[in-house]
Amino acid sequence: MSREFPDWINPWKAAEGNRIFSGTIPLARLERLGPLLAGTEGEARFQASFSLDRQKRAVVDIEVEADLPLICQVSLEEYRHAISRKSRLVVVESEREQELLPEEVEATSTEEGRLGFEALVEDELLLALPQIPRKPDLQELQFSTDEEPAAAEQKSDTYKPFAGLEKMLHGGRTDRNSGKD
Repeated sequence: MSREFPDWINPWKAAEGNRIFSGTIPLARLERLGPLLAGTEGEARFQASFSLDRQKRAVVDIEVEADLPLICQVSLEEYRHAISRKSRLVVVESEREQELLPEEVEATSTEEGRLGFEALVEDELLLALPQIPRKPDLQELQFSTDEEPAAAEQKSDTYKPFAGLEKMLHGGRTDRNSGKD
């Protein structure tokens, strides 16, 4: 694990100093992401750049990369899903402050005035996960409802309790349109 970052930082001080932090975080440490993965081996790489915007708000430009082990929901095979995500986040302290931001601005909140890199990276990975994981090189699957010849033969052995009902209702005649009623 590469450690060029503290566990917690004050985002406003980091923004005032235009600080840049980078490193890697083991996937095993990301508790919310772990249950969605096929395994927790590997790590996520990130770089977070802090600055102040025109309104003097703390802004985090974060880049996250990871190869996540997922289960393809079509083939049920494990595969590696490459994620590369960049986001620009404005740091807020409360939901009220977040509501005042323009809609096009993404926000991240602090915990007691601090920001943790693990939570930032985990949020970005969770947002980048596909809703339905599917191996990118998976061939198109062909589904058919046609019966196989062997299946058709098996059906002939099936008991059909109403097979002779029509014949009984029409007095032995099987052709209803043949004339006399």
